[in-house]
Amino acid sequence: MNTPKENSLSPNPEEILVPEVSRRTVLATAGALASAALTRPTNAHDDAHESKLRFCLNTSTIRGQKLPLTEEIDLIGQAGYDGIEPWIREIEEAKSSGIPLSDLRKRIADQGLRVESAIGFAQWVVDDESARKKGLEQMKRDMELVRDIGGTRIAAPPVGMHGGESSQLDLFAAAERYHTLLELGREMGVTPQAEIWGPSKNMSRLGEAVFVAIESGHPDACVLPDVYHIYRGGSRFDGLGLLSSAAIHCFHFNDYPDVPSREQLNDGDRIYPGDGAAPWAQIVSLLKSIGFAGAVSLELFNRSYWEQDAMTVAKTGLKKMKAIFGMT
Repeated sequence: MNTPKENSLSPNPEEILVPEVSRRTVLATAGALASAALTRPTNAHDDAHESKLRFCLNTSTIRGQKLPLTEEIDLIGQAGYDGIEPWIREIEEAKSSGIPLSDLRKRIADQGLRVESAIGFAQWVVDDESARKKGLEQMKRDMELVRDIGGTRIAAPPVGMHGGESSQLDLFAAAERYHTLLELGREMGVTPQAEIWGPSKNMSRLGEAVFVAIESGHPDACVLPDVYHIYRGGSRFDGLGLLSSAAIHCFHFNDYPDVPSREQLNDGDRIYPGDGAAPWAQIVSLLKSIGFAGAVSLELFNRSYWEQDAMTVAKTGLKKMKAIFGMT
């Protein structure tokens, strides 16, 4: 990438000596070390922890059934979930069909649900200044939609910088851009969460996402982890133990099979939590140790589930997530 660096967070190369390792390795290591600053040990009892957990359904899990958002809301509430994580395109489609967003907000509340997060793809982090400006404008519109249906958080993945080596992202620049995005979030009342994308070249590891969050220097900074993406990107789950509960508002839950190999996995390979190879005892223990009190959101793209009855899929997913925590 020949784009000039635009940030002031990068250290002066004349002031430090770095061993002969890749910049990617240095940044990933720095992110992992920096995450220790977020550690907040807790002695909360397991029962107290479980009472704070909220179970959410990301609507991608039942995307193949092609239900309108109104029906998804009713189904998710009737299935017993605490929250919903819709996609921006669904909110836009509902609005375009003539449904007032205030009606969606009421419907969600009437079902006893919270909008825990939302999924959008604004290019907030790209190097091209013009494209990034448009991305921020899109994010503002997306945040407005989320806010109007009662939500306070939105995913912020590294869209536009997730391709090959030519799209390698400077994490210091990403941190500055995330700060800018967080300021927009304060204005809109919706917090953007730095999301990990395992198969990408950028923010694919837990340490990289944490690095961006910490180096943003913003009090609202947080990360959006995902069991599949943590594994797919090559990170160890141990790093979760270095975070504080305040650093994670929403956690995407899913599982992955033993085969194919990690590098060959794709979104469609995700399966119900507990049905695959993820180390759930370790993950749950780490979340309890940091006092995690957010939402666990079932995010799947499994075509075999899309061919099943949507209510059956929703109820099965909730049952399996609760079983992970030893809850009935």
